[in-house]
Formats: sequence, structure tokens, C-alpha cells
Amino acid sequence: MQRPSSAPSYLWALAPLYTCGFGTPLTMLYAALRRRSAWYGAASAGYATAIGTWIYLAEAYDEAEAPFLVSLAMVLGMLGPWLVGTVHSLTVRKQVFDDLLPDSSANEQAVAFVQHRRALREQARELAQRDPVLARELRIGRPDLPRQYDDGGLVDVNRAPASVIAGLPGLTPALAEQIVRVRDQVGGFVSAEDVSAAASLPPNLTADLAEYGIYLP
Repeated sequence: MQRPSSAPSYLWALAPLYTCGFGTPLTMLYAALRRRSAWYGAASAGYATAIGTWIYLAEAYDEAEAPFLVSLAMVLGMLGPWLVGTVHSLTVRKQVFDDLLPDSSANEQAVAFVQHRRALREQARELAQRDPVLARELRIGRPDLPRQYDDGGLVDVNRAPASVIAGLPGLTPALAEQIVRVRDQVGGFVSAEDVSAAASLPPNLTADLAEYGIYLP
């Protein structure tokens, strides 16, 4: 599916800039109605008040020199809705138009999480290959035991109980019990292919055993 464009949100957010601030109350009023927000409504009223104050004072002191505080109020009434309003609109743009902006963050986070878990499994395997004793002390592949090391979801097929092995993709409690029985007979496995052959598992399980299984000596 084609992602929705974010152009309307930028057109809205820049309205205070290209209208010299006069459009700011309307942009905030639109935000208030769109999000049913009292805060945006108050902002709209505030910007409208600033513009009205500026216009009133400019007319009142059209031919007379305005006091300093009046001049300051006029400057704030002019620049506030213009510059502050532009920054304000750009800041809240995503909140106002979140349903028009690309909504891929959830999928991206899901993919990133899975990739992170895969990287953790690879790191744990590399550690176990370098130092099997340390891997056993860290309880890599033993989610049934208390531990602090995150191995990304590995299961030590040579030591984990049948209940843990049964949690691997595609495996059933009966197949896990079968793996444990063969493991006790042969003394352990060296790879996913070894498990599949020795325990007479369906061939389609080998890939998942290779991805999530670890075979510590």
C-alpha cells in the first residue's frame, strides 16, 4: 500500500510563516477541532488575542508616539503569532497529523527487535565457541535457570529439560521427550543435523533447531 503523504501537515505547519502570523489562530483552531484538544483551543485564543492587541494598539497610536511598554506589546503581538506560531506549529505537527504521516514505526521496531535478538544469538554462539565453560556458567541456552546473560532465545539442546526444548518452533512435547531420550543414550549432540538424524525428527525442523539451538559440550 502507498504511504500517505506528509505534505498537508507541512502546509498547515508553515501557515503562520507565509501568512505573517495572521493564520496562526486558524491553524491552532484546526488542531483543536481535529484533536478535540482544549490546549490547542487555548493557543488559538491566545494567538488571536495577541493579533487583536497589536492591531488595536497600532490604530490607537497611529499618529502618536507609543510608550515603551505599548511598543513592546505591539512587537510581541506582531512577532508572537508569526515566529512563535511557526515554531509551535512545526513542533506539534506530528501530534496533529499523526494519522496522515507514514505509520511504519511499529513495523520498523518489530524488525529491529527480531534483528537484535538474532544478533544476541550470534554473539552467544561465538562466546560459547571460544569459551564453553564460561558459556555454561552464564547459563547460555538455559532459560529454565536464573541468569543475567541475554542469549537472544537460545536453547541448549544438550542440557535443557524437555519442557524448554518443546518451546522451540515446530517442536511438540512428544518430540522434545524423544530428543531427551536419545540425548541420554548418545550423550549429547553436536549440531541441529545431528539431532534431526539421531532423534528421527521431521526434516523441516532442522532449520529452526539450527537457528535457536546451541549444543554445548
